[in-house]
Amino acid sequence: MAEMEVNMARGVRKTIEEKIADKQEVIDALETRIQKEREELQDLINEQRMARLESLEELIDNSNLSLEEVMEILRRHVDA
Repeated sequence: MAEMEVNMARGVRKTIEEKIADKQEVIDALETRIQKEREELQDLINEQRMARLESLEELIDNSNLSLEEVMEILRRHVDA
């Protein structure tokens, strides 16, 4: 194992191996944070999607049309 250099003005200086290990720890922590943020983002997207679907379901229920009728109307609208 390499010895640490001593610099009188700054104290103990880290070896290159220690600097590499420190950087790897930082990267690992950031990757963990990114993964957590991605999971939270996906949860929010799913929540938004469910809210939209619930809104659409309410609209369909209030229309007195069957799901098939609503789908046909939408298909005709998209094809027009």
